[in-house]
Amino acid sequence: MSMLDVRRLRLLRELQIRGTLANVAAALHQSPSSVSQQLSLLEQEVGVELLRKVGRRVQLTPQAEILVGHASAVLERLERAESDLAASLEEATGTFRLAVFQSVALALMPATLSILETEHPRLRVTMTQREPESALYETWAREFDLVIAERYPDHNTAWHPELDAVDLTTDEVRLAVPPAGHPFAGITTIAQASDVPWVMEPPGVASRHFAEQACRVAGFEPDVRYETADLQAQISLIESGHAVALLPDLLWSNRRPPVALHRLAGRPHRTIFTSARRASAHAPGVTATRQALSRAVAQGRT
Repeated sequence: MSMLDVRRLRLLRELQIRGTLANVAAALHQSPSSVSQQLSLLEQEVGVELLRKVGRRVQLTPQAEILVGHASAVLERLERAESDLAASLEEATGTFRLAVFQSVALALMPATLSILETEHPRLRVTMTQREPESALYETWAREFDLVIAERYPDHNTAWHPELDAVDLTTDEVRLAVPPAGHPFAGITTIAQASDVPWVMEPPGVASRHFAEQACRVAGFEPDVRYETADLQAQISLIESGHAVALLPDLLWSNRRPPVALHRLAGRPHRTIFTSARRASAHAPGVTATRQALSRAVAQGRT
């Protein structure tokens, strides 16, 4: 058997992850016909059937699954080699792909980017806003180099064995109600908010799960009248007297809250952490960005 082409093995792994040739082509900026051709050449190289048509889709054969397992190990080893080589140069360069969620983008990223621009001018950082649940998966799939994610009490994020997890900071979650002068301004506990409108993020994210569970523990199902992933919009709805919500303290970094905040029983905290693939965890870009984020957290506390 001839030497296998790593690029074609990667396409096979991407197909397992993304499900369709069209999705693989879009992710890798290729045409579906090119992806199909490369996989056909891989089949010729190994001499066995790798793809089987099932309706309008293709399915990996058991032999393809075996190859994918080895491809993952090969790609991880190559990424570790690149990371070790880059670390030996002790300089963060090139493009670094970072995934963040909104409260981090608002509170930490301006200072983080300023630090990186000053101390690592040859590092080009791109930032994309993603919900942590999907961003962790996309980092595992090699679409990002580092993800900033969150973990709420009694709600664990998806576990990907190829990713590490390094805690960055914690912040307290509080009940946010309208300021004085609005009908809901006198509410100070979750139990007292059983008959008022709530604003929450859409279902499926950790903050929504946490908020709904907190209301249920207090003995009621919340009237989630407003759904938005935009925390600035949530704040506006609360400030104008239309809703209440549970919001984390990081939102108020370097700014005065325009809403009234009340501590919850047990003072629950969320944990903000970063994740990178273990194979590239010591790469200069990952190290530099994690250090800059830690310093941004410290600046926000002063």
